[in-house]
Amino acid sequence: MTVALHGARVLVTGGRGFLGKHVCDAVRARGGLPIAVGRTDCDLRNPVATIEYMRDQRPDYVVHAAAVGGGIGWMKEHPATALAGNVLVNTSVFEACRDIGVRRVVGVSSACAYAREAPQPMDESTLFIGEPEPTNGPYGHAKRLMMMHGRALHQEFGLDCAFVVPTNLYGPGESFDPQRAHVVGALVRRFEEARVAGAAEVTCWGSGRATRDLLYAPDAAEGILDLLEVGGAPDPVNLGSGVERRIAEIAAAVATAVGYAGDIRWDPERPDGMPRKVLATGRMLALTGWAPRTEFAAGLQATVACFRSST
Repeated sequence: MTVALHGARVLVTGGRGFLGKHVCDAVRARGGLPIAVGRTDCDLRNPVATIEYMRDQRPDYVVHAAAVGGGIGWMKEHPATALAGNVLVNTSVFEACRDIGVRRVVGVSSACAYAREAPQPMDESTLFIGEPEPTNGPYGHAKRLMMMHGRALHQEFGLDCAFVVPTNLYGPGESFDPQRAHVVGALVRRFEEARVAGAAEVTCWGSGRATRDLLYAPDAAEGILDLLEVGGAPDPVNLGSGVERRIAEIAAAVATAVGYAGDIRWDPERPDGMPRKVLATGRMLALTGWAPRTEFAAGLQATVACFRSST
């Protein structure tokens, strides 16, 4: 059943974080009331606290965007933290949604849930086949479990839920912390600092041959709300650009965006992560008509401007 968000209370977990802030902005633009939930608002790892908080807030809809994670280095060093933290948060939030009877919840999963050797472009029908890439495997399994939990709640209790599986996000507000940043944020920081320092070369992780599908976070937020309005079934729906870019190509684009003219070198002793990652986007288009609107170069310029304004 299609719904309208105008006048609705939409609780956004992770609403003070990177993606969550953009979701809140998009809710507001559609005439809804966003309720941003951050770490200081409620400990979502605590199921009792989560239910009490949601009972008090009385949301009509929920977008579950909260996650425990970071870049490839952080994931490799904190597998237990990633697994336990996400399982606890996901379970608390979905059980609370069932308890208070929200009209619909959209859970934000991750392309990390796909297997390392998944056929490309990655189609939703293959999501639960094979093992996720080892450097972020525990995180990927936690996201798989969240989707299984939602499906089970739908089957047993009738919970109206849906799941988006976003690709690598970038844009204003993303983390530039070397331990937490994802590919674009990490590269923006590295090349901008090299430009300011006048460095002759920059060394990046991996071989540069791995590929990624990059999506501008404000576009992702619009897609999430489109799916929230349309709903459907507790099945995964990819959210990506459908464009496959080599990491070396992304690094060169970031260097151009910040005005860095030195050499780019690669450290193959560092992990590449998943060798290829691009999402099939047909299901999302068929369900909602959504497609990303922001060109990569324009998105990079906005991201660079955000980093410069924060330093």
